[in-house]
Amino acid sequence: MRTRFDSSEWHAAIAKLVRSGDARTSSDALIAAIGLAVQHEGTCLLAFHRDAPPEVLHHTLEPAGAEHYLDRYLAGPYLLDPLYQLALRADKPSICRFREQTPDRFRSSQYYRQYCERTHLLDEMDFLLDVAERTTLVLVVGRREKMFSKAELDRIRLIEPVVTAAMRNIWDRWSADQEEQSRDGGLHRRLTRCFDNFGETLLTQREREITQLLLRGHSAKSVARELRISPGTVMVHKRNLFAKLGITSQFELFSRFIDDLSRS
Repeated sequence: MRTRFDSSEWHAAIAKLVRSGDARTSSDALIAAIGLAVQHEGTCLLAFHRDAPPEVLHHTLEPAGAEHYLDRYLAGPYLLDPLYQLALRADKPSICRFREQTPDRFRSSQYYRQYCERTHLLDEMDFLLDVAERTTLVLVVGRREKMFSKAELDRIRLIEPVVTAAMRNIWDRWSADQEEQSRDGGLHRRLTRCFDNFGETLLTQREREITQLLLRGHSAKSVARELRISPGTVMVHKRNLFAKLGITSQFELFSRFIDDLSRS
């Protein structure tokens, strides 16, 4: 039985990927090849750094989506992104389905509503590749109309060696043209300090730990598992920290944090 990988279009796409030159044309060729393997409605290639804000190497978002998701995201809220957290882990997978890597209440979190829901991505698969000691390259392949089927997920996993090899080449070509010193490490440190110290003048250390997990989309039960305390204890801390911050909802907590970020 013939598959789409037996088609002349697939082989032509791979040939174009092999002979492509700079990072931009290589990225275009890679996305075109992926599009022959599986239908998608949006891609983004990001470099996640441990000591600097993320950098966008390539994307296929429309201008309005790019302005909303990328520009606002890069200003600081990336610190709450489960994909950012995953990319920095030593034990991360090389390919994953985003929905399977998120906290249990992520889709009801204000971060999701403000930065993910508005991109209208219903499903996404992510390729993750360590390209430097402190940098992980991530390719997001998204769907807006329907979820990826099992057959489509199988095809995405099948092309992983091609995709990651192309990602490595794109990074090598892109980074050769970049000045590492131009990355705003100072901004990243300020944003990270803001997150780590959010509420420090009002909250206890435990309350701040719980606040950080709540901002990232964890439920009380998930927070309890992460911190190895009881859900009831989490709820007591949550009531106390809300009272100290003068807020009554997750939305207000998120807004308060974003306000602090904007002043960093």
